[in-house]
Formats: sequence, structure tokens, C-alpha cells
Amino acid sequence: MATKFRFDGPVGARHTVLLAHGAGAPMDSASMTASARALANAGLRVARFEFDYMASRRTTANRKPPPRADKLNPEYIAAVNALASTGPVIIGGKSMGGRVASMIADELYASGKIVGLLCLAYPFHPQGKPDQLRISHLTTMETPTLIVQGTRDLFGTREEVSAQTLSKNIEVLWLEDGDHDLKPRKSVSGFSADDHLKTVGRTVSVWVETIAG
Repeated sequence: MATKFRFDGPVGARHTVLLAHGAGAPMDSASMTASARALANAGLRVARFEFDYMASRRTTANRKPPPRADKLNPEYIAAVNALASTGPVIIGGKSMGGRVASMIADELYASGKIVGLLCLAYPFHPQGKPDQLRISHLTTMETPTLIVQGTRDLFGTREEVSAQTLSKNIEVLWLEDGDHDLKPRKSVSGFSADDHLKTVGRTVSVWVETIAG
């Protein structure tokens, strides 16, 4: 299936961020759309795409579950090639999408096809199973990486992640009281979802300039 993209942000932006969706929600979910617009408002060109299993749900009644994350690696590489961007590219995604991107990042970084990796709400472990870590490749990551994580994300809280040793090339932006959609409880944190999205946009924009120039 040919890769179809949904774009946000300035056409002439210097940098492009390619994002894949999470396991259960499409590329135009509320969370993905909010994140893409936040990055676009910060001056980045954002391209979203769907893996085949998710794209097929738009045309058939068959809601087959996602395959194992590593089985999606070829589809992500195909999306990078189909994007054909002339400027620096950062790959990433929401939850599972970011995890898949992280699995192929070092190969693409070494070949010069990408300059960085952006993971929004990385699934450090399955929900409720903190001992089943998904970080072995993150300990040796060579690609400049930014992980944006809510402090109460059930797939990896600040306490859980801080106890792990990640590569020195990985930075983590913690969003106070954010959940797996990066949303805080304003009554608890004092921040709104819009506050966090603006922080994401500003931080990613500065980070991209740092790694790509």
C-alpha cells in the first residue's frame, strides 16, 4: 500500500518531522492532531502517516490488531523513502509509532537519511507491566533523541524511567502530570493541555535547531 501523508506546517520549513501513530488510534486522532499542530505552530513541517493495518480500517470493517512492533519497521522505512524531503528529517511518533521509529533510527541516522528521533509518550513498558521493559536499544542509541513524556504516563512514569540508564544521546522532556496523551489535570498541576503543547512546540523547535542547524 502506497504511503499517504497528512501535512501540517509551513511548506518551506527547513526541517520536517515524520510521525507515526500509536497502536490503537489513527494519524488524525485528537492527540496526534494536537501534537502535529503544536509542532507546526513552532515552524516545523510535520508529515503524518499510517501503517497499513490502520489505513485498512478506513476502507474495511476488519479492525485487525496491530502486528508486533518490529514487523512494522519496513513500512516506516518505506515512509521515509516516500517522503523524499530535501531538508533534514526527524522521525518519530506517538507511543508505538515512536517505538517503531526508534528501532530503525540508528540505521537511518548512520546513512544520513535522518538527523534525529522524536518520541511522544514512549511506551517504556506495557501498561501495568513495569518489569517488561522495551529499552534495550535505547541504552546504546546513537541518534540524537528527544522523548516527550508525561510524569504520570502509565507506560512509563518519571520514577520508572529515571531508574533506567538510557543513552547519553537521549534527552527527556517531562511534562508535569501529563498522561499518555501528554494531558495534565489542571486542578492538580496548574497546567493546561495547551500549556504543555506550547512547551512541546518550543522545546522541539530549539532541539531541532541544535541537532540539525
